[in-house]
Amino acid sequence: MREDNANPAAANRRMSGAEYRASLREYRPRVYVDGRLIDSVADEASLQPGINALAVSYDFALDPAKAPLMTALQSASGWTVNRMLHINEAAGDLLNKLEAVRLLCQETGCAQRYLAHDALNALHQLSARLDAAHGSNEQRARCAAYLAHVQRNDLALGIAMTDAKGERARRPHAQTNADSYVHIVERRRDGIVISGTKAIVTGAPYMHELLVMPSRNMQAEDADFAVCCALPVDAPGVTLIARPAGRPGERLEHGAAPFSRRYGQSTAVVVFDQVFVPWERVFLAGEWQHSAALTYAYATHHRHSCIGARAGFGDLLIGAGALMCEANGLDPASKASLREPMVELIKITEGFFACGVAASV
Repeated sequence: MREDNANPAAANRRMSGAEYRASLREYRPRVYVDGRLIDSVADEASLQPGINALAVSYDFALDPAKAPLMTALQSASGWTVNRMLHINEAAGDLLNKLEAVRLLCQETGCAQRYLAHDALNALHQLSARLDAAHGSNEQRARCAAYLAHVQRNDLALGIAMTDAKGERARRPHAQTNADSYVHIVERRRDGIVISGTKAIVTGAPYMHELLVMPSRNMQAEDADFAVCCALPVDAPGVTLIARPAGRPGERLEHGAAPFSRRYGQSTAVVVFDQVFVPWERVFLAGEWQHSAALTYAYATHHRHSCIGARAGFGDLLIGAGALMCEANGLDPASKASLREPMVELIKITEGFFACGVAASV
């Protein structure tokens, strides 16, 4: 659903994977893949493995057997939402998120969409921090309104955090090229105008919106670079330079990545050229004192989520090893040279997943 015209009190929508694919046709982002301007993201063969992976997060949430794990009740709205868009309210939410990410990555290798969970939870923390500093409720209300928009429409969010950075020894304000970091170039009565470059934006071409976040701590001179805001992926002035959604360097055949045959991940450099963002979608605009806290909060949530992701990928490797043994008529139970590496991989996978569980309670 492109337009958020629903009654705020109305129930939210939860899309299927097929509906997610269809929803991408309602957006017209400016996307280049391998130097080619893409006409339709939803129909672009080189992006299908990434779209397939995102679609799994939608279908699993509608699967009665998986829905208890893949969805959550957001108490503020009373809505049941995708786990990847849920604001954690208790330790149980963290545990369920770990399991949900692991489940997705067992199927896809990389769920991608869990980055939205990490960023939204960090944004929620930022809003409380800003309001506490200013003695108001403005930022929490703004954040809550955006969260409701995302949950109501079951959106996929691309997280634009890593700046191009330019000369690494220089702070953002001292860069020879200011566009090495995303920054505010104009403040208007109705919003801000931003320019700059973000790199390594996971899944950017097949997301509905981009959530722009600062990538580091800032000082007073860097105030224009302390910016967090949200905008549609096809906002005027946004250009995405992406790679195909497969392994780097692989040729695509019949729209599928030969390595995975079904799933993959695209990343993109996103260039913002005089992009307007209305105030209701701006969450940080020059409050440099809070940039580090936002970056750290996101990183903390993301590290926790990545434990579930790596466990899911570990499960894939273990399963692949077992299948290769079976295909070659080999029995790991009777061959120590096969059994011991397999056991070691299981120990590693379950060991670090246990660390994630311990960090949740």
